[in-house]
Amino acid sequence: MTEHVSPEKLTAKDFASDQEVRWCPGCGDYAILKCLQRTLPELGTRPENTVFVSGIGCSSRFPYYMATYGFHTIHGRAPSVATGLKLANPDLDIWVVTGDGDGLSIGGNHMLHTLRRNVDLNILLFNNEIYGLTKGQYSPTSHLGTRSPSSPFGSIERPVSPCSFALGSGARFVARTIDTDQKHMPTVFKRAKEHKGASFVEIFQNCIVFNDAVFGEFTNREAAADLQLHAVHGEPLLFGKEREKGLTLNRDKLALEVITVGQGGKTIDDVLVHDETNPILAQMLVNMAPPDFPVVLGVLFCQPAESFETSVTKQIAAIIKKKPGASLDRLMRQGRTWEVKA
Repeated sequence: MTEHVSPEKLTAKDFASDQEVRWCPGCGDYAILKCLQRTLPELGTRPENTVFVSGIGCSSRFPYYMATYGFHTIHGRAPSVATGLKLANPDLDIWVVTGDGDGLSIGGNHMLHTLRRNVDLNILLFNNEIYGLTKGQYSPTSHLGTRSPSSPFGSIERPVSPCSFALGSGARFVARTIDTDQKHMPTVFKRAKEHKGASFVEIFQNCIVFNDAVFGEFTNREAAADLQLHAVHGEPLLFGKEREKGLTLNRDKLALEVITVGQGGKTIDDVLVHDETNPILAQMLVNMAPPDFPVVLGVLFCQPAESFETSVTKQIAAIIKKKPGASLDRLMRQGRTWEVKA
């Protein structure tokens, strides 16, 4: 008689490799690593079916620290390598770990096409608004005026918004979270994992050496309640220490505004309800920034569609059905051929 044995329950230790973690003390990458190692077992993930793919940068050391399969690839090309893996074996659970420089500078083109194709990958973009590995040059997401070795008089470039980029590329799942928020990060990771198709998660991550506290305006404890809004599908977009503030839509200006419930005749009914299936709302939420608006965290947009590898598999199956005797060897040899003799 065959006896079916349930797989043992895994813990965070089962996803931690024996490699020494070599990030700067205090780096936000530690918090993300620990959070993901703790969250994956809760999702029923198996190390033998999981792959982490990275490019170049501080965040790209991630595969070394996970007791799973991993590829440390070349600068900006992690999404393309991951796409090849997914097409070769659609059953793999693949996570792409990248940074604002790796993913949005040299890798911007690869990221764009991965998102528009909707390859079933979980993409984590660590955004610290600086090139940390190469010692602090300004990156595509650095604020105007950022002083660095490559911009000693201050950056004069307008920064890229990772989530705006993802939405504009056709991403079907876009979310944001913060490295230090150990309660919020797991909820975002779980949603990203459950999504079938490309999931894009921007993580505000502190570089303690070259760009310390760049997100302090909205991440420090004193300001968090008034400058962070945790969006939940189907719930009012409220924030503030007493959840007394909310977002409303000014229909004349077609713009979001902040109101205080209970003042000026405003009630909870005037507060906009989050609809994560609305791409226009998602773009409006992404564009908000302190001090006039809070930073919106959570799942900003989620509108599932058939994934790229599913479409490819279906197409191949349909062609084989139409031409059951088709052969690659016969295709290569058809028509005019030549035999080369030494």
